[in-house]
Amino acid sequence: MYLRVEKNLAANSVDAYRRDISRYADHFSETADPDQIQTSDIQSYIRDLSDAYLKPSSIRRTVSVIRAFHAYLVEEGKADKNPSELIDMPKLPKHLPEVLTVEEIDALLSAINTSTAPGVRDRTMLELLYSAGLRVSEMTVLSVLDVMEGNGWLRVTGKGSKERIVPLGREAIKWLEHYINESRQKLVKKEKTTGRLFLNYRGETISRKGVWKILKQVASETDLTKSVSPHTLRHSFATHLLEGGADLRAVQQMLGHSDISTTQIYT
Repeated sequence: MYLRVEKNLAANSVDAYRRDISRYADHFSETADPDQIQTSDIQSYIRDLSDAYLKPSSIRRTVSVIRAFHAYLVEEGKADKNPSELIDMPKLPKHLPEVLTVEEIDALLSAINTSTAPGVRDRTMLELLYSAGLRVSEMTVLSVLDVMEGNGWLRVTGKGSKERIVPLGREAIKWLEHYINESRQKLVKKEKTTGRLFLNYRGETISRKGVWKILKQVASETDLTKSVSPHTLRHSFATHLLEGGADLRAVQQMLGHSDISTTQIYT
């Protein structure tokens, strides 16, 4: 409840926090009093995670969770001190994200059979992932009302339930209108009622896993040798914008990055 209400975290983030805290609590299960935990104990725990080959990004999230947990204990009067205050946040290695060229994007999108309602849906989804730089989790929760018809804008709910308005290109607008006006109704089931924009064959909200499977299938029908994921399209969107001379701050806003250093990796 604290994470959902006070911190306004999304359900996926709450689940990740719960797993990290459970693992942390299990490690210190014999320590009943949180004030007995020392900074050196936490540092040792983090080294154990590293030795277990946990991803740097996961370790970084765990440190953030531990900090928030001890701060919460102090705030609620359940502990007198916060032993995690002096714990440094591990640095992430800066990997350059793999991107597709404009030609490869065109080949990917052209491989979709748009003669059917699911095909139009698939083309529309991939168009939005690329031309609006959406995260797949942002796209699956879009509602029909988030499409601001007539002016080419889309209302997107990102991490931490933060809303942003993103512009759409002509091609994305064309496919979005085609999908909403002609194809979406063919996927709606009478016994199912949902305002979500993208539906699966059962008339329910399409899942992130479902989008992954669709993209993998489409990619397999092209000559692409690169590994393609929904995030690849987002990376490609940002890279192509910057290559075209777009302002870094504008790209940050369109991607929904809270820190511009996250966007700078594309430069």
